[in-house]
Amino acid sequence: MKIIKDFRLIKCQNFIHIIGLCLISSFLLSSCQEQKEEAVSLTQYVDPFIGTGDHGHVFLGANVPFGFVQLGPTQITHGWDWCSGYHYSDSTIVGFGHMHLSGTGIGDLGDISLMPVMGEVKFAKGTLPDPQSGLYSFFSHKKEKAKPGYYSVHLDRFDIDVELTATKRVGFHSYTFPKSDKNPAVVIDLERGIGWDNPTEAFIKQENDSTVSGYRYSKGWAKDQRIYFTAVFSQSIKAFSVFDTVRINNTRNEEMRSVFGRVDFGNNITEPLLVKVALSPVSIENAKLNMRQELPHWNFSQTVTDADATWNEQLSKIKVETKKDVDKRIFYTAMYHTMIAPSVFNDVNGDYRGADTKVYNDKTFTNYTTFSLWDTYRAAQPLMTIIHPEMVEDVGKTFLDIYKQQGKLPVWHLVGNETDCMVGNPGILVLADLMLKGYKVDEELAFEAMKASAMLDDRGMNLLKQYGYIPYDKESTFETVAKGLEYAIADWAVARIAERLGKTEDAAYFTERANSYKKYFDKDSQFMRGLSSTGKFREPFSPFHSAHMEDDYTEGNAWQYTWLVPHDVSGLIELFGGEEAFISKLDSLFVVHGDMGAKASADITGLIGQYAHGNEPSHHITYLYPFVGQPWKTAEKVREIFSTMYFDSPAGLCGNEDVGQMSAWYIMSSLGFYQVAPAGGVYVFGSPLFDKATVNVGNGKTFSIIAHNNSRENIYIQSAKLNGQSYTKSFITHTDIISGGILEFEMGKKPSSVFGIDKTDRP
Repeated sequence: MKIIKDFRLIKCQNFIHIIGLCLISSFLLSSCQEQKEEAVSLTQYVDPFIGTGDHGHVFLGANVPFGFVQLGPTQITHGWDWCSGYHYSDSTIVGFGHMHLSGTGIGDLGDISLMPVMGEVKFAKGTLPDPQSGLYSFFSHKKEKAKPGYYSVHLDRFDIDVELTATKRVGFHSYTFPKSDKNPAVVIDLERGIGWDNPTEAFIKQENDSTVSGYRYSKGWAKDQRIYFTAVFSQSIKAFSVFDTVRINNTRNEEMRSVFGRVDFGNNITEPLLVKVALSPVSIENAKLNMRQELPHWNFSQTVTDADATWNEQLSKIKVETKKDVDKRIFYTAMYHTMIAPSVFNDVNGDYRGADTKVYNDKTFTNYTTFSLWDTYRAAQPLMTIIHPEMVEDVGKTFLDIYKQQGKLPVWHLVGNETDCMVGNPGILVLADLMLKGYKVDEELAFEAMKASAMLDDRGMNLLKQYGYIPYDKESTFETVAKGLEYAIADWAVARIAERLGKTEDAAYFTERANSYKKYFDKDSQFMRGLSSTGKFREPFSPFHSAHMEDDYTEGNAWQYTWLVPHDVSGLIELFGGEEAFISKLDSLFVVHGDMGAKASADITGLIGQYAHGNEPSHHITYLYPFVGQPWKTAEKVREIFSTMYFDSPAGLCGNEDVGQMSAWYIMSSLGFYQVAPAGGVYVFGSPLFDKATVNVGNGKTFSIIAHNNSRENIYIQSAKLNGQSYTKSFITHTDIISGGILEFEMGKKPSSVFGIDKTDRP
């Protein structure tokens, strides 16, 4: 009995010991799994080549989120599909510029271009280099690689391997030259620009045996661009030459000064040549300061690692869960694209160049540029208010500084310049949105800026004040309907802020102007149409016709612009005569076909009927159905767009990226909602794509969206819960989201007969 007892005791002790080991092992395994989950790289899902084909126009190269530097290849070809300087169909590289645009419909930048070469080259004097110049190279996509913060390519002509990475203000190059008796060198090209960009003045000098500095002034889309640089080489310079030419730009009959610098290193390069190039909008000395602070070392691989970590930090603000990696690739590439701009536009010491070209110093905020606001006010800026709260108030401060310097809020700001590109007053909408969401700005100054911007006499506003709309026979630049509708949206936002500040007279005035959209509506045809100064609609009229810069619409037609009333959907429904007529017309939009004409804008892409997802004025339209109690139709249209307009391939975007807007629509919509009215934070439900998405909304809080029973077939919301409580509305507010919590959807194969139907549950 004792032996048996002892055996049992030993057995029991061993069992307890084993259980303990199991528990410890389980804990260690769990900890390892948690560490593994934490260590998962989201940059692995980013494919920077998405959108480099077709009409996406995205930037390809090395950068960090919202950096001043976008370092990447620039190709010889110029044209609409080369607005970023690169298109996947091309096989040439003429240099590696430090500044590029992403997704725009106009080309610019390309500043401070470096090109490693072997042997002698000829320096061309025109836009395109002489084919025999030796200044450019062919390349193959098979020897090209891109990931966030890194780009590499093999230059076939010279047999040179190029690697690029970056910090916010510094580009970092690595060139591996072949063994050859030809002289390896680096050409610094201050002539080369993209699209409309042309140099007006350039200067370059050698400072010591490893440093070359200079500046480039240019004129293009942005009328007065000034970029200063300093370049430091890891090996001693053996010879330095400057080729300075003056030429006449044939298209503008303007004198242009071109400067090329050639840096030679002899024939003894046995290891990669490293080059650090720092930029500044203010001075060469500030460029040097930027380099000393941001990239004091020569560790290229560490800089790549740091850039990757920075991108991972930003991408992890939204974590999605799905079994389909293709959806992750599209989603995280979209997030990546929304963070190329706006771009930091100040130096590390707080210096920046203002919209009046004067130099300012303010260390209390980060100054930004590259605001494609006509595009981004719709989704990219609202997305920023959710996932980049640390940036929003600095954007507001930037806007107010721009107002003080140029007398109005930004319209389309580029390198500190107002381009006045596109129509409306989108800067008002972005500023109002952040104010209504509780972000801090000087509210009295903000209202002053909004009112002043809305009361100017430029861009048709003089006619708006005189007639209460913009007559097509009085406005020489056409686009009167587009201008009028966009101004009405901005005026609505001014009225909202006036109400907030107790300015009743201003609120009444701008509310009346916000309703001016009604004057363009023709009840007989049920379209928004150009109206003359005598109150007659333009004839002849075709709702399909679109003539770029020649008719009443901007990059669109009457079918698309009739719905551009996101600030007053109920008022638009009334114009149609009620919900039934509204629904009938809206349904027709997605099925009707017609000829837009030979002069239609190339931006009208991604068509479903006459809905054009490739251009921004259409982006809110699919979300109008919940306003009339038919949210399931939004689900159907949104899912169709997911599957037909976004792909993980170079042709993965159906239209211009437009500095993040095309991708921001995807991000917001795949989470399950979209902000229709462009200010204030009411997000209308659609159809969540992911099983779960967790959004870091700042202040240590997260907001999770869970879609139970979600699939390609189960696209319809059946019911919802917010923080465990039944939620019947077909929309959610910004306050609910940033407060943190859990939004749960039950999904199904058939439309719900109750969810979001009751009028009290509609947006």
